[in-house]
Amino acid sequence: MNLEENLDRLLSRHQELEALMSSSTPPAAEGFAKLSKEYADLTPVVEAISELRGAKQEIGDLAAMIADGETDAEMKDMAVEEFSDLKAKIPDLEKRLQIMLLPRDAADSKNAILEVRAGTGGEEAGLFAADLFRMYQRYAEAQRWKFEIMSLNETGVGGYKEAFAAISGTGVFAKLKFESGVHRVQRVPSTESSGRIHTSAATVAVMPEAEEVDIKIEDKDLRIDVFRASGPGGQSVNTTDSAVRITHIPTGVVVSQQDEKSQHKNKAKAMRVLRSRIYEAERQKVDDERAKNRKSQVGSGDRSERIRTYNFPERRVTDHRVNLTVHKLDAVMNGDLDEIIETLTSDDEARRLADIG
Repeated sequence: MNLEENLDRLLSRHQELEALMSSSTPPAAEGFAKLSKEYADLTPVVEAISELRGAKQEIGDLAAMIADGETDAEMKDMAVEEFSDLKAKIPDLEKRLQIMLLPRDAADSKNAILEVRAGTGGEEAGLFAADLFRMYQRYAEAQRWKFEIMSLNETGVGGYKEAFAAISGTGVFAKLKFESGVHRVQRVPSTESSGRIHTSAATVAVMPEAEEVDIKIEDKDLRIDVFRASGPGGQSVNTTDSAVRITHIPTGVVVSQQDEKSQHKNKAKAMRVLRSRIYEAERQKVDDERAKNRKSQVGSGDRSERIRTYNFPERRVTDHRVNLTVHKLDAVMNGDLDEIIETLTSDDEARRLADIG
């Protein structure tokens, strides 16, 4: 099927969906919701097709007017100018449509589980992990997403050994999926009396939040241990065995949760993280297979890949994958990630267009 036939097919499907939804005997609620989502997803594509085809039709009409010997000089001049403007717009309209037609990541519309862990650098790494976690919390607030803190393992000096959050809203995973990897910080720690710059790191993982329909986990494949929750330094913070550790035996994935006083709530939270980790591991396997056939990737999501450096003395942030440096570190740490995320998304789209071109 060539491109024009594919566009005709999309237009026909959009009309078909409109007819089904406005029918005197519409489908049941569940079916209607599914049709509505498909219709909503197709609508911007249909609008882009109509705009492109309308522009091409207009170019044809203007060309005919310019070629017509009976067109007066003033009208011809106007037509030539309009023709030139429209001709220049066509490549942008075509590119926008091509991007819309790229195969979508099935997980893009999902919510996400965010995991931030202190890496090398001792206490300073823990403080940086806490800074990153707050950075994502502020970004989520700016996007009007819900940011639910699931677990905080504190260092006792204001830092985090590890922190988990569930982020829900529109397009969460699509915007955050390129954040996975090693984030490095260069700054003078507050404990450093000589003013020497230290380099520390934290690891970020962003996983699409899997639902039960996405991944089937059998009870027989789980080992569940309960224990007493502990706080920073190992002191007991709970007198009951409410903390939960779940091991998925086939994959060896282990998740612990102890923030809630209720064992039941801790288990529910741990299962959300476990399900998402297993789902992401399966996605990664598919991506790795795909990557064998194409070298270009914005980032593999590999947690060992150094992706970004935050340089405090120079007030700059550099994303190494797209060679982007922004000199607004304070704004970035306060959640202003739009420029970085948009650049990563555009780069990924450009690479995928090149792969199919």
